[in-house]
Amino acid sequence: MRKTVSSCKELTRNLWWSWDTEAKEIFRELSPILWERVNHNPIELLRHISNDELQARFHCDLGEKTERVAARFRSYMAETDTWAARNTPELVENPVAYFCAEFGIHESVRIYSGGLGVLAGDHIKSASDLGINFVGITLFYKEGYFRQYLNHDGWQLEDYPLQYPESLPIEKVTGPDGKDLIISVSIAQSEVFAQAWRLKVGRATLYLLDTNIPANESHYRDICCRVYGGDQNMRINQEIVLGIGGVKLLDALGINPAVYHMNEGHSAFLTLELLSRELAAGTPIEQARLKVKNRCVFTTHTPVPAGHDRFSRDMMHYTFDHYIRECGISFDEMMLLGSEDAKNPHGLFTMTVLALNFSRAANGVSRLHGEVSRQMWKTLYGVESEDEVPIGHITNGVHAQSWATPTTDRFWRRFTRSIDTLCSSQEAAEEVLARVSNEDLWSLRYHLKRNLIDFIHRYLANQLFHQHTYSMYPEYDSSRLAKNTLSPDVLTIGFARRFATYKRAPLIFRDLDRLNRIINHPTMPVQIIFAGKAHPHDDAGKEYIRQIVEHSRRPQFAGKIIFLENYNLGVAKRMVSGVDVWLNNPVRPMEASGTSGEKTVLNGGLNFSVLDGWWPEAYNGENGWSIGNGEVFENYEEQDRFDADKLYDVLENQIIPTFYERDESNLPYNWLKKIRNAIATIAPVYNTHRMVREYAETYYLNREKN
Repeated sequence: MRKTVSSCKELTRNLWWSWDTEAKEIFRELSPILWERVNHNPIELLRHISNDELQARFHCDLGEKTERVAARFRSYMAETDTWAARNTPELVENPVAYFCAEFGIHESVRIYSGGLGVLAGDHIKSASDLGINFVGITLFYKEGYFRQYLNHDGWQLEDYPLQYPESLPIEKVTGPDGKDLIISVSIAQSEVFAQAWRLKVGRATLYLLDTNIPANESHYRDICCRVYGGDQNMRINQEIVLGIGGVKLLDALGINPAVYHMNEGHSAFLTLELLSRELAAGTPIEQARLKVKNRCVFTTHTPVPAGHDRFSRDMMHYTFDHYIRECGISFDEMMLLGSEDAKNPHGLFTMTVLALNFSRAANGVSRLHGEVSRQMWKTLYGVESEDEVPIGHITNGVHAQSWATPTTDRFWRRFTRSIDTLCSSQEAAEEVLARVSNEDLWSLRYHLKRNLIDFIHRYLANQLFHQHTYSMYPEYDSSRLAKNTLSPDVLTIGFARRFATYKRAPLIFRDLDRLNRIINHPTMPVQIIFAGKAHPHDDAGKEYIRQIVEHSRRPQFAGKIIFLENYNLGVAKRMVSGVDVWLNNPVRPMEASGTSGEKTVLNGGLNFSVLDGWWPEAYNGENGWSIGNGEVFENYEEQDRFDADKLYDVLENQIIPTFYERDESNLPYNWLKKIRNAIATIAPVYNTHRMVREYAETYYLNREKN
């Protein structure tokens, strides 16, 4: 059994287990209670289980299962006949270097805050599955993103628990001499040092830069403290370490990327480092710029001008003074590289402009976002028509296996070899669906909704929630309410995401009397589950949370509208699998893409959304519902009023009647028809396997065009 214990520990060292159902089940079976307590962290789990216990436990079927999973993992890692080997061999020989400020791979590795990180996490998983040689670069945030608590008034409070390297599946990167590999970057007049950690994500590798080392002055040790923490000075320091430090790390490791992919503008300083190296080698400035541009691609995720990182001239001068002296260009020349006015070096330095100026290809993350981005940056290119702006689009997707619960995964494996079959083509999805009866599909929905309701009951009753939030509902025992009121027979709506104000979380509460009639209908009731975090500095977003909590306390809504604290990837997986309808009501066109609704589909959930982000491309009238037809008003109050009215109208006249309409077998025939249509039309397109293949063939390769 020592071999099996070793195999189990081998699985914990690579996050491949996080999207393999059987691997996760092994850890859960060792101790279901402990598994929840350690936030699904297998390394922490095994710290609490002795080798003697493991050897004893592995004498039964669990040992056979562990060896079977370990063998499959080793086969996966050794596979050479991959999609990339067959279609993009250049990306097997040399890696894609993918820079992102956050990666949301699993809830136990807290180096993410929201959608950008979750997208990056799904991207790296699909790159691994497809066999692309893929290297990610980010920072190691010792405090990660915050843990959310709500006080008695429903106001968000933040706590930042430390995460320790020994509790994570990471290892220190060392040099040929066996010593820690240390790189340095110039910030102001200081030399700032960073070590690196290596995290294996299937066949891909993620490197995490870390400035928390004794060689640094104390204030520089905290650069990598929190995801998006601190002020503008902290932000620019993080982006220097990420971009410039990331290039230096790859060089120190002897890695020569086929392409540098900047996922959002946070890492754009990497282009300055590449330019500096070209100039140091004697390359003339214009030729150097072209050579750097030829090696870089850029993805923008921000559809509003205010959302792009901008730094003042004074801050840039203070921060880059020493670096520029060694770079080979003047300070004004550097400022122009990031200036929205190509002739004015005295304005703000915009990271997105720097990235666009040094990328051979750039894209938005949905068709609509591509249009918005071309309009936003038209003046940068000095063209009259937006069609001439060289910014395309690749619509975001999700890593299907990661967002399928064990219940969902086992269900689809009854009808096909893998859940990925449903994502391969519409024809393949329809073939699988033809083998699934309505009874089977409705049984899946009941199972997933029961799992969600039971999870909410446990979640509200756990000690952490009890300590901080029970008194949110002073008149009620909230866990008893969840247990006695939430029902798998009731239409369940989910809303969970970052609480930015443009996402308008409280929109459904605009008319409380009307909502009361909807929620408490005598024969067709509705229940709603909310979750999400506001940025620590976003008081307006926190106010939205407070409003929802206040509404959930009202007697007519108590136990029927629930707000779950501390939204994270684990809570997200439960919610997207269990709710019947995923609600999304941003102000169009401020949602660049959004992917949360894509995660509900293989679980049998349906989308109800404003026609923003990915939804205008996917919506066909039969695979979900839309809020309006893309109407945009200049007046925000008029927009909210219009969208709220449309939301109520569709909910009352289409969604609710369709859900509760039953045939002679007590099945919602038309509802199930919509689920089938959603799976067949959405799953094959809005997944990261398709997305990464598109990046590889369209942007990563730099083959000569015929």
